[in-house]
Amino acid sequence: MYKEHGFVRVGAIIPKLKVANISFNTNEIVKEIKKASELGISIVTTPELSLTGYTCADLFHQDILIEESLEGLKKIQKSTKALDIISIIGMPIRTENQLFNTAVVLQKGKILGVIPKTYIPNYGEFYERRWFASSINCKKDTIVLNGEEVPLGTNLIFQDSENQDIRFAIEICEDLWAPNPPSIRHCLNGATIIFNLSASNEVIGKYQYRKNLVNGQSSKTISAYIYASSGANESTTDLVFGGHAMISEYGSILEENKRFNFDSNLIYSDIDIKKIINYRTRDISYMGVNTKEDYRYINISVKDNIFSLKRQYEEYPFVPTDDLKRDERCEEILTIQATGLAKRLLHTNIKKTVIGISGGLDSTLAFLVVIEAYKRLGISNDNIVAVTMPGFGTTDRTYQNACKLVKEYGATLKEISIKEACLVHMKDIGLDKSDRSIAYENSQARERTQILMDLANKEDGLVIGTGDLSELALGWCTYNGDHMSMYAVNSSIPKTLVRHLVEWIAKNNKNNNTLYDILNTPISPELLPPDQYGNIVQETENTVGPYVLHDFFLYHFLRYGATPEKVYLLALHTFSNKFSKEEIKKWLIIFIQRFFNQQFKRSCLPDGPKVGTISLSPRGDLRMPSDADAGIWIKKLKNM
Repeated sequence: MYKEHGFVRVGAIIPKLKVANISFNTNEIVKEIKKASELGISIVTTPELSLTGYTCADLFHQDILIEESLEGLKKIQKSTKALDIISIIGMPIRTENQLFNTAVVLQKGKILGVIPKTYIPNYGEFYERRWFASSINCKKDTIVLNGEEVPLGTNLIFQDSENQDIRFAIEICEDLWAPNPPSIRHCLNGATIIFNLSASNEVIGKYQYRKNLVNGQSSKTISAYIYASSGANESTTDLVFGGHAMISEYGSILEENKRFNFDSNLIYSDIDIKKIINYRTRDISYMGVNTKEDYRYINISVKDNIFSLKRQYEEYPFVPTDDLKRDERCEEILTIQATGLAKRLLHTNIKKTVIGISGGLDSTLAFLVVIEAYKRLGISNDNIVAVTMPGFGTTDRTYQNACKLVKEYGATLKEISIKEACLVHMKDIGLDKSDRSIAYENSQARERTQILMDLANKEDGLVIGTGDLSELALGWCTYNGDHMSMYAVNSSIPKTLVRHLVEWIAKNNKNNNTLYDILNTPISPELLPPDQYGNIVQETENTVGPYVLHDFFLYHFLRYGATPEKVYLLALHTFSNKFSKEEIKKWLIIFIQRFFNQQFKRSCLPDGPKVGTISLSPRGDLRMPSDADAGIWIKKLKNM
């Protein structure tokens, strides 16, 4: 089930070790491989020279150590013969009058290939050239191990026979630290997963550098990178090893262990191959350099052993969960928005802005962006013409909050009721005043936009748009109403992020009571009359669905082109305690239907700054036909 959506469970073992004790090390590795298999891991790696220990030093010149290593390998083959799991074992192998530091790939007792290390460090605390030769000295491309002739070399890529996007390759320790790591050409020739068997000692600052290196390589090669380094049981004659293990996917750590552990430990995660392939095909520079190399592709069978996903997905993918990171992100976003507007004001030589203030979240954020832009340009806030335009659905709460907000920041407040003008217009077009159709609602939105545009002409100002990314994705805006402006500062800010930005500003503002009340106000366009008690009756999320779901759908649908079934699967996994299967399916169908049907509104959007990885600008990130058919997307969901 999960493999068809691109998920593969991979792991890294840091086994308990006794230096040069092959029997002990073999038993420990077998035990951990069996544990990994029980956890549903399809491919697992051990550290560099895990069968002997990395710190054997001149013992690598002892025949018995090399011979016993082959016996240990034979035992691992025999002990894992009944298992589907693919295991990667670090061990020394002698061939062609040379000793190589290698990774041996096994499945069901069969050796699939042997990969020798290329870059042999011989500086600082490392003296590997004393014992090991580089892969470039290999004369043959096969080797006989335990009676089997198997592929030997660095040009091996192991590919799943069912899904050839699932391909892995191997590099060993120093290979990653070199200027031109083998993993670069591995990935350019199709590998989507890289395993690194390593022995990296611990010194001050190296932990973070190593982590950055793994994440950086994973990001640069657009791959999943699984790293396993020798543990604390290595010899401490001169060095200490921490046993660092990491699983990174496209520059993000999915799993990481706690170092300096004397017992065996194992990490694992579910990597997303489809996401990796989608990122690669979008990045036209990825295959910009032609690298024709003589790779050998070895067919393997990667079993789908996942019964439920281990990795967790954020309910709010646009909002960092860490408080410090969220504060940093909010500050940067506000800076980007304000800088975009400031540049437009400088270019047009305009000092005045006109903005509609409703007392809701979106217009509040847009207003605060204008305040920040004016601060940067040294323009007085009284040049901001903030217009509150009470209509048939305006409640006293939102009206009062709008007025307070403008006054607190020293902007120029104008109040222009739209009721009379809308009644005249409704009469002109023959719309009964008791009508509550979409024409009734949209006539108010368009009247407000007309006021703002004409007032901007009168004041020689720019109309600042307030609509957000989530509304644009759903088409929840009135065409040529709130859809239109002269510069749209919120156009790439999703609704769930709008809330956090306003909350962050409130937290750093002394006069924050108004902002907090706006944050606690239900989301509504306020185009239908309130109830008898003056409360909002028209709540947006009751009509289009919860924004927390829609922003989740939008992120996974656009960020890497996830299929509707996969988006549904991820939503079920993430929101199982908050929404039923039926609710998630219902709102996902609505999201897709509206996303396709409302594209015509996005095809003529006003300018606005791109802030995050997702933008719906027709000039930038989304070149989508306005009349595309959503049939195959909807059909998939309805047939589930």
